[in-house]
Amino acid sequence: MRFLHPLAADSDGPADLLGAKARGLIVLRRLGLPVPPGFVIDARACRAHLRIGRFPAGLDAELAVAVRDLEAATGRRFGGRERPLAVSVRSGAAVSMPGMMNTVLNLGLTRDATAALAAETADPGFAQEARRRFLISFAAAAGGAGDVADDAMSQLRAAVGAVFSSWRTPRATTYRELHGIPHDLGTAVIVQAMVFGNRDRRSGTGVAFSRDPNTGRNEPYGDVLFGRQGEDVVSGESTTRPLAELAHRAPGVWRDLRAALHRLERHYGDACHVEFTFEAGRLWLLQVRPGGLTARAAIRTAVDLAEEHLIDRRTALRRITPHHLRQAHTPRVRTGDGVEVLARGRGASPGVATGRLAVTADRAAEMAADGPVILVRPTTSPLDMHGLAAAGGIVTSKGGPTSHAAIVARAMGKPAVVGATALTVDTAARSVRAGERVLGEGTIITLDGSGGEIVIGDPGADDAGADGHLHRLLDWADAVSGDRSPRSAEQRLSDAQARLRDIAA
Repeated sequence: MRFLHPLAADSDGPADLLGAKARGLIVLRRLGLPVPPGFVIDARACRAHLRIGRFPAGLDAELAVAVRDLEAATGRRFGGRERPLAVSVRSGAAVSMPGMMNTVLNLGLTRDATAALAAETADPGFAQEARRRFLISFAAAAGGAGDVADDAMSQLRAAVGAVFSSWRTPRATTYRELHGIPHDLGTAVIVQAMVFGNRDRRSGTGVAFSRDPNTGRNEPYGDVLFGRQGEDVVSGESTTRPLAELAHRAPGVWRDLRAALHRLERHYGDACHVEFTFEAGRLWLLQVRPGGLTARAAIRTAVDLAEEHLIDRRTALRRITPHHLRQAHTPRVRTGDGVEVLARGRGASPGVATGRLAVTADRAAEMAADGPVILVRPTTSPLDMHGLAAAGGIVTSKGGPTSHAAIVARAMGKPAVVGATALTVDTAARSVRAGERVLGEGTIITLDGSGGEIVIGDPGADDAGADGHLHRLLDWADAVSGDRSPRSAEQRLSDAQARLRDIAA
């Protein structure tokens, strides 16, 4: 049985084996977009590893051949003393599970390779920082200490095994249960040549949506960090910058990124988002996924794409679900006289949520048994999944709209505010401070995931109402069904979709 597949334009295989991430990378290759070379270990190897507790027969030999091929493709040597090759080792399940499984970056930076990287770049500080990041991520994933075996292939085998094993971690299991993902799928593992967003002042990393995921507005949206690696964006530990800053600080990268997003929309016929890194002014794409939009944005995008003739109206109608319609009337928190705004951040997932303040995931899960809870954290991580699932809304004092907290909130349809920098979370005292104001755990607060306001108490909310895009979509639904009698929005859509199924049959 062959477990490894190159990330090449002519590679093929179902998503349940290669994973959605690898399939997306193959699409990027086919479109001629810049992707670091690499290979994917399919999910059958993971399932076997979980079943027997070790690599299946033949995987070690395949891994050695794949590394030699990667060395040939890059002109570098894995763990070598000259032109060293470092790789990333990432999970890639058939269904996206953002941040739920292990990742190891900069793998292959042995002591010799680190010295070679320092000599090649004439930047010992960069090389040492890259190795430090490797040791941290390797220890977190594989459970090793900082004195891990200084052999690149041994490290790679351990990292692949650690990613396989992370399929069964409590956080990943909880995520699958919340999203109805089967537990027996396993995950593929993607190994790619590293590109360094922290290489120099002309390097960086970010996440970009082809359209605003909150509103559907047709303009690139996302976060970027200059001189940093990708985990710094997703973790929320760093204050990101708006994506549009690329236009001034790295205009070549901005131009290439916009062109790539435009091409991907035309390929998928849908809004999409990418993870990217740029090293010394050169753009590299690390992941692509269609969608990732809130309900209101999904409706606007479906209508706009039809009016841009990228899809037809029937396709637009098929893409919208009753859930989208129920979530389309995005409320906004009431502000004005008598309403005390505690802090403001960046709206990351629309909607208004009111509940009692909780400052840890454990407390949010406990308190949710007695009513709605708002989880307030400096940042969130996959270890917080139980608290995120229990909370009615999420606030972080750090991070941006593509941080872990924001991505999970949008996936769960929960209001979220991120980057509320005026807030200081004190878990020991179970309180939150904003200036001179201190709120203890249990205090009622309300957040607005559109405007970014966090207010004390429950001032209520106003329905922003449906917009013109929803009205146009429902007019198309009536034209398909042939019924223009007064009915609910859900019934109008349901009748149109039933008619489309009859036509298809």
